[in-house]
Amino acid sequence: MPDAVFEHPRLVGIYDALEPDREDLQAYLAMASEFHASRVLDIGCGTGVFALLLADRGVAVTAVDPAAGSLAVAQAKPGAERVTWIHGDATSLPPLQVELATMTGNVAQAITSRTAWLRTLTGAFAALQPGGRLTFETRDPKNRAWEQWNRGATLNTALIEGLGQVENWVDVTEVRGQLVTFRWTWIFASDAAVLTSDSTLRFRSREELEADLVTCGFSVDEVRDAPDRPGVEFVFVARRQG
Repeated sequence: MPDAVFEHPRLVGIYDALEPDREDLQAYLAMASEFHASRVLDIGCGTGVFALLLADRGVAVTAVDPAAGSLAVAQAKPGAERVTWIHGDATSLPPLQVELATMTGNVAQAITSRTAWLRTLTGAFAALQPGGRLTFETRDPKNRAWEQWNRGATLNTALIEGLGQVENWVDVTEVRGQLVTFRWTWIFASDAAVLTSDSTLRFRSREELEADLVTCGFSVDEVRDAPDRPGVEFVFVARRQG
């Protein structure tokens, strides 16, 4: 089941307002142009920000997400009719022949089980045309980013139209091997409501990810830096073989 942050109507409704800076998506837009991709699969599209940016550029986009609440927000946005929206994941796609498949943000790390991860890579492989590329980002576990995930470091206060002030922050609740579990908390000043959502991310090593991609039929063209977060993220660019 998707985490509450991606399904709960009240939380999904403010998701974009609390994450207004999506500078991270510029690198993916640039890659779509670099690879001359006219057809793109957006895996884990969430509220549709990236899919709609692509559609604005004339790209034919198929966007898939397991969270119906997030998809509902995406489908209500201007221009949403230009995107093909699918409720599901990379294992439940119709036949596609896209030139580029993407997993932006935390999507790759949110797929925590090895079985689901390999099935996702296999689904992306099947959706790509021969020679098509898969790109995704994941945090370098050596940086131990989760050690800064606490209220003091992550507290955010936003004034949201129609709702008033909303505070939110994140606290790590468990670290077990590669798995880091954390809890988001939101406080709504308008009615003092407090909502929470628990999530888990898997911090895989670069070597493990490269091996998994090869296992699923990809070659790893390169591993880039995230332009807006140098030294923090691995940005994989893999190519479908055959």
